[in-house]
Amino acid sequence: MNVLPIDKIRSDFTQAIKTQHLVVQAETGSGKSTRLPLWAKAEGKVLVVEPRRVACTALAEYVAQLDNTPLGEGVGYAIRFDSQYQPSSQVIFVTPGIALRWLSDNGLRDFKTVIIDEFHERRWDTDVLLALLKKKDGHRIVLTSATFNSQQLSDYLGGKRLISEGRSYPVMVEHLSHNKQAMPEQNDLEKRVRSAVEQALVRQPGDVLVFLPGRREIAACQSALQSLLREYPALNIIPLHAAESKQCQQQALNASAHQKRKVVLATNIAETSLTIPGVTTVIDSGLERRTHQRGGRTVLSLQAISQASAEQRKGRAGRTQAGLCLRLYGEFAPLVATTPPELLREELVEPMLAAASCGERLGQLLLPSSLPDAALKRASDKLINMQAINTSGVITEHGKVLYPLPIDTLFAHLITAMPTTALRCAMVDVACALSQSQRLIQLPNTEEGHKALKQWQAHACDISTLISLIRSQSIPVELQVDSRSQAEAKVMANKIRYSLALPAIKDSAEYTLKALQEAIAVALPELVFVRRQKRRQALGNGYSEVTVGRDSRFAEEAEAAIVLDQHIIPAKGTKQNLALATCMSPITLKQMCQWQLGDVTLGRTFIEKKKILVETHRTFAGREIEKKQSPPNQALLPLALSELILRNKIFPKVAEQLHADLHAWKIYLSLEKRADAVPEPGAYLAEKLVSLGLETVDDIPLIDADDLAFDGVPDWQREDIDNLYPKQLALANLQLKVDYQLDKNTVVIERVTGIRKTDPQRWELPKWQGLKIRYKVASRVVDVR
Repeated sequence: MNVLPIDKIRSDFTQAIKTQHLVVQAETGSGKSTRLPLWAKAEGKVLVVEPRRVACTALAEYVAQLDNTPLGEGVGYAIRFDSQYQPSSQVIFVTPGIALRWLSDNGLRDFKTVIIDEFHERRWDTDVLLALLKKKDGHRIVLTSATFNSQQLSDYLGGKRLISEGRSYPVMVEHLSHNKQAMPEQNDLEKRVRSAVEQALVRQPGDVLVFLPGRREIAACQSALQSLLREYPALNIIPLHAAESKQCQQQALNASAHQKRKVVLATNIAETSLTIPGVTTVIDSGLERRTHQRGGRTVLSLQAISQASAEQRKGRAGRTQAGLCLRLYGEFAPLVATTPPELLREELVEPMLAAASCGERLGQLLLPSSLPDAALKRASDKLINMQAINTSGVITEHGKVLYPLPIDTLFAHLITAMPTTALRCAMVDVACALSQSQRLIQLPNTEEGHKALKQWQAHACDISTLISLIRSQSIPVELQVDSRSQAEAKVMANKIRYSLALPAIKDSAEYTLKALQEAIAVALPELVFVRRQKRRQALGNGYSEVTVGRDSRFAEEAEAAIVLDQHIIPAKGTKQNLALATCMSPITLKQMCQWQLGDVTLGRTFIEKKKILVETHRTFAGREIEKKQSPPNQALLPLALSELILRNKIFPKVAEQLHADLHAWKIYLSLEKRADAVPEPGAYLAEKLVSLGLETVDDIPLIDADDLAFDGVPDWQREDIDNLYPKQLALANLQLKVDYQLDKNTVVIERVTGIRKTDPQRWELPKWQGLKIRYKVASRVVDVR
């Protein structure tokens, strides 16, 4: 076994792990990911948590070789939809999601030690896992980190810090941008990468590692580099990302065969955990795709890396000999020092549900970073609305079903909310299609392509198109289908169907799109958006607004849609974001009314041909989607009749008497210093009519006007109140209305009509002993003395 830098701390590690938690600070390539699990297994079974799936499988395979056991026996792994381990395995590599699910299932009772590797990446799932393990205090915890403040981390953990020096050679750094302050950017990225690769092949022996932000950029650069094969026929250009095939991953991670030089085009997957042998040159785009919060939503966007990440990337070039790092940005580009933790950048719905599944409240966990109260409340509100947790933050039975599903919590909720097997299967297919890192289909940019798409899927609905991409065996060749993403979506769909005891894709029952739309709208009404009347490209749901994205088939004539996926980009000229709807299913305003969406308000009530009719307005997101006239139903009838009574259309004089009675009641309450509320006339009449048993218009003749009287002021006090506290006053050439503010010992009289130009005098008014009198005319207010 080769000697590695980490071997120098073996005795300290094996001694310390017997009694305390450990934080091991060691550079990438020091051997910490492969040595520590084997050392720790002397104390019992070891769970190693790796942030990425590729690292899990690659490290498990390598450590099994070091352990001299077949993969899956002494050393194994478990990642989403794939595992190789046995109950007797002493070391198991897992992703954080698997670790959290096992923790919620049985508290990880089979493991003595939990190693969380590359903790400095500060993923939300490793932060939550650490906090849960720390609180439960049933395991020995080992954290490894390359760039994180290990002393701060050991203080948090209450453990011991061990530091291992790395083994690296000097790396010469060059910045290829002419502007020394130029930030990393995407413009002409593939051309700049090609130029840098050409330099590297000439200047430095060995393999080249290119850091790129995602699959799209990797594919573009791979295409741009193909012409180099004429000059370098032995060159092997290899993409490396989480969704790449195992064959490509192994080509990148194994030493070059037959003296072929490699150019590995990789995402952040190559920044930590994995060592790619033979690399002597690193080309750093300075870009990554990172989540962050915009308007309360988690957004994945292209951003510049941190200084810490830049150093990590540079270090990959100096593992076996002196190296070269070519940076495509300026030498003095203002990069942030470190990448903020995910818990401070993302929605907290999934972390909160993960904590609840382990019997804890996220807001009460002692995390390495404190969480914003507003983000906690948003997450709690969403999970309560989904009925995944109760108001006390405790996970529900529904939440226990949602949590194990390896997809976004929103999609998990929609799947379980579907009322039939056929609709659940359809929702699984949609969710899996939308869960891929790449779109399954790009809309055609040729007339032939559009014609083929329309013939294959006549209805311009993104949801039904995605379901067909999962289920169909014959897809027109003119369509730009990402076959790898399509295959991954099918595998995921079949796995989730199996876990929920649903039929496999090949056995799917037919679904009805309208039934699927209704079930989605009923489960989560906020997914329904209606067009703005003036800005046709914009749609709102009452909380947010989306714009129809170019990737959607949504038709111009459609007035509303169910929106299942959005892409958020910064809006030009403002600090706000623009949400592009990328998965839309057109619905009609009539469907929205049938589903009882929006708010219904009562318009005017009138009598036509001896029939009582009401006008109702249904609005959704500020837009009226329905206006109709109809006989009032049982719920609206009391409100309609109360309006007619107050307008003196039926039961004449009841309204006048009611206003007088309520005025007297208000005075009486003030005199008695009581805090009772004075009802509004319409509300009182509606409630009274209900109490009288009003159900249909046929009941109206059974009601007498006296039945509607307001019994408030005792009879023996009523006459005095009417005389001393009138609502209106008639003076010489002057009509006044009176407002009694007895809690302030004040009476305000206000001019209504009259030709009199002088102010009222005190002797003209009622006695109102002990009250201050003010006279209001237009904007002038004066005291009456």
